[in-house]
Amino acid sequence: MPVIDIMSPECQADPAPVWAALRETAPLSFHEGLDAYVISRYEDVERAFKDPVFTSDNYSWQLEPVHGRTILQMDGREHSIHRGLVSPAFRGSELTAKFTPVIRHNARDLVDGFRHAGEVDLVDAFTTRFPINVIVDMLGLPKTDHVLFHRWYTAIMAFLGNLSQDQGVIDRGLRTKEELQAYMLPHIAARRAEPRDDLLSTLCTAEIDGERMSELEIKAFVSLLLVAGGETTDKAMANMMLSLVSDPEQLAMVRADRALIPNAFAETLRHAPPVQMIMRQPAEDVELSGGTIPAGATVICLIAAANRDPERYADPDRFDITRPDLDFGKAFAAAANHTGFAFGRHFCVGAMLAKTEVEVATNELLDAMDDIELLEPAQPSGLFTRAPLSLRLRFRPTS
Repeated sequence: MPVIDIMSPECQADPAPVWAALRETAPLSFHEGLDAYVISRYEDVERAFKDPVFTSDNYSWQLEPVHGRTILQMDGREHSIHRGLVSPAFRGSELTAKFTPVIRHNARDLVDGFRHAGEVDLVDAFTTRFPINVIVDMLGLPKTDHVLFHRWYTAIMAFLGNLSQDQGVIDRGLRTKEELQAYMLPHIAARRAEPRDDLLSTLCTAEIDGERMSELEIKAFVSLLLVAGGETTDKAMANMMLSLVSDPEQLAMVRADRALIPNAFAETLRHAPPVQMIMRQPAEDVELSGGTIPAGATVICLIAAANRDPERYADPDRFDITRPDLDFGKAFAAAANHTGFAFGRHFCVGAMLAKTEVEVATNELLDAMDDIELLEPAQPSGLFTRAPLSLRLRFRPTS
């Protein structure tokens, strides 16, 4: 029987057999080291995201120490107001007209750095840099601070994925919170006084029913955006490109028909989601597949395991950009039938931004690179989030 400890070296190396063992034999298990219940079946994870009995109270200790209090911890009218304040910037004409040119410029600028080289580590040269640069530029902050935001992003992500509670990682995360706050508050004050045509000004001036976000709420949202917006696009692009380069037939399909790029991204969110798990906390005792979760317990929702559930998807371990049981038309909306963006009231507000970034960036990459192949094997790494740390490619420059 495969090892069923999600913290084991075997799971770190290849979680898929562990996810399968959990779904089949222990759909509800208690992990003593993490002091948390682990759920892995699609129907249970879906319920944990949709049923209001599962709260996000866990974020008070998981996210708030490094971000401050964010929209993810809000419910009811407070959540509705704050979601209404921020969501217009991430969809529709605001996204298309104002920010798509920013996305395209950043993608092209990074690709220009290696388009004639014939070789590239795509993670180092592109995926880790692209979404953070986009966010900084969307906010209207100085381009010279890209490196600073990369450092903060790395420290915050390490804090959030620190399941072993390494004290050095905790200290760097907490220090980053103070540094980011000291950096952002003067910029927020300046946009309050003199708004510009950028995302930070939109956040500073947005108003619903006479309510605006406070300076600390704006700073917390920027911190959250840095991580949520960066991590999804960064690791999803690395995972997607690895899957496509490893399957030349599907890569050729995407190259020939660029309308399939969103399919490839959606299938990546199912097959190899960048975020492997999300936590919830039930307000009362809850019955699930394998038994009862007591009120107040931490629940680790294994979205990566749910997305490989054979009760939900045929041949779930296969990467297939044409699979009939994934609703590609709804993959970036609240009606999605994969768990990569969660479900319910906390469905990812930046889903359309991520889709736009991946479409633009993948087009730029395919326009610049032909005959793409792996220079060396690439192995995904990580448990809380997972993607290759390096993706070394050989290609023929197109011009």
